Amino acid sequence: MDKKKAVEKAVNTVRVLSAEAIEKASSGHPGLPMGCADYAFTLWYKFMRHNPKDPCWIGRDRFILSAGHGSMMLYSLLHLFEYDLSMDELKNFRQYGSKTPGHPEYGLTPGVEVTTGPLGTGFATAVGMAIAGKQLAARMGNEEIFNQRMFVLSSDGCMMEGITHEAASLAGHNKLDNLICFYDDNHITIEGSTDLAFSDDVGQRFEAYGWNVLKIDGQNREEIEKALKAACNHKGSPTMIIGRTTIGYGSPNKAGDASAHGAPLGEDELAETKKALGMDPDKKFHVDKEVRELIAERLNQLTESAESWDAELEEFLNNNPDKKKLMKSLLEKTVPENILDQLLEAVPDEAKATRASGGAVMQKASELVPALVGGSADLSPSTKTLIDAESSFAPGNYGGRNLHFGVRELNMGACANGLALFGTTIPYVATFAVFSDFMKPALRLAAIQKAKAIFIFTHDSVFVGEDGPTHQPIEQMAMLRALPEMTVIRPAESYEVAHAWAEALTMEGPVALFLTRQTVENLPSECLPKIDMSKGAYVLSDDEEFEVILIATGSEVLEALGAAEDLRAEGKKVRVVSMPSWELFEAQEKNYKEKVLPSDCKKRVIVEAGTTFGWPKYAGPEGLIIGIDHFGESGPYKELAEKYGLTADSIAERVREYLS
Repeated sequence: MDKKKAVEKAVNTVRVLSAEAIEKASSGHPGLPMGCADYAFTLWYKFMRHNPKDPCWIGRDRFILSAGHGSMMLYSLLHLFEYDLSMDELKNFRQYGSKTPGHPEYGLTPGVEVTTGPLGTGFATAVGMAIAGKQLAARMGNEEIFNQRMFVLSSDGCMMEGITHEAASLAGHNKLDNLICFYDDNHITIEGSTDLAFSDDVGQRFEAYGWNVLKIDGQNREEIEKALKAACNHKGSPTMIIGRTTIGYGSPNKAGDASAHGAPLGEDELAETKKALGMDPDKKFHVDKEVRELIAERLNQLTESAESWDAELEEFLNNNPDKKKLMKSLLEKTVPENILDQLLEAVPDEAKATRASGGAVMQKASELVPALVGGSADLSPSTKTLIDAESSFAPGNYGGRNLHFGVRELNMGACANGLALFGTTIPYVATFAVFSDFMKPALRLAAIQKAKAIFIFTHDSVFVGEDGPTHQPIEQMAMLRALPEMTVIRPAESYEVAHAWAEALTMEGPVALFLTRQTVENLPSECLPKIDMSKGAYVLSDDEEFEVILIATGSEVLEALGAAEDLRAEGKKVRVVSMPSWELFEAQEKNYKEKVLPSDCKKRVIVEAGTTFGWPKYAGPEGLIIGIDHFGESGPYKELAEKYGLTADSIAERVREYLS
């Protein structure tokens, strides 16, 4: 076999398979797969450590296609390298029910590491993965075995999106030399030349971030190989390989043109492209025998490499029982069976803001769950999310479990996803609730990927007070409740906080915790046995033959209890329901939901210091919703509570009027 010619055929096979699938689907982006095939095949064939027989093998390098619109290139590679992706799946590109959707989806297609498509988010998620890789190596005390690399392929669009600025800055600061990014510098976007809106010197920009920058001809495989070798050997900073490429490379009439970006080449042009690349235009979805043999030989080497790595790991773990125990805990993300009982022991006796009791409970959780790591966007003193007994992740101390993201909320969210997807951490990240707006794209991707990550949002209502409407969240809980697969929990006080943390640690998928800035009293002791966070809503206080149900969340639960006592003194019969989580409540059996909110009780009052959006579902057509459908004002929180009718007295008065 002439390997040089076989490699040439393999590269062109990636180009043509991609273009053919897009043509068959009458939809897709052929330009990037055709332009980046030289780099991508060289990486997968010569440099990337992976195991197609076990796509989730912990020893693998990760390939993150940040430019997710080039998905057919990834699918072509996965097929050629014998992942579980058949030729029929390539033919079903972008079709309902296929494993080859328009943009790569984690958990759907074997070998896809990250759900990508929104430009730049894959790049930022890879930074989280790189942090996780460095942290694992340091905690295990062996950088020779735990040397996984994160290879990213990004585009002009990725470089324009703001998230890559945040992510690149953090990666450079932390000297993440296990992160290697290829920038497909083809100078084309959908509208035409990048000159229309983009004239950055990307190389200088990344040098300023502290990256190692290499510039190559992205169509020259000798230069590609030399650059990848240099990047893999480079220490002390992440590497950016800027490859000048031609979009739609190989197409006689569309190469270098914006028309190749986001539309099929057309049947005639596809045929001409095959001819230009030395392939038979009459053969469709064809892989030459020589290409199969070339890759089969490499697959044998990859299998041997994986077996060698596994043997080395096994020997290391057998010689280090403490590390073996830690490794098992990190991989399995072990949480003690009695986690709730132990977290309840950490609940402060005195009244605390739930951010403060959340911090106390989190300290205990960090002792019990080695996989728990995280940090905030420069707000740990306010969000109370620094692990006191642990050090900070930084160059020279990558084993630190406290992460510092700086004022970069969107990148922080993407990093949380990367940490979760890497497979050895349960990440938490924290900021003020109003700044969840900055994180929305990352939160959505966490939900789509069902990433096991904990998002902590403190300062959860207008009771932020003096900071005023820019810092007082009104609609943010509704935004997160609208996300499928996201579980939102707003605990009432310290004991519910412990229950909320127990749920967050043991659930699959992302969880958002909303916690108060202001101090709240703990529930009366007689109420504590009634707490059942796992149900999402439960009866906290009850009268027989109740005539009205008060439903509240967060700090308003205590006010609802106070209002109930006032009403009972006047002979009213009241049920009080704490409803910290819509999602957990909706997951219950119909009988339980009917038991808590019986359909024959039409008099229902909702109390929450936020928008009333979404609450009619629980209030019903005859219900009363006490909330805030306007922006707040600057002032002491107790005064705001009076002004907005969210005190026990005000609630009781509204209920009296409602019942009369």
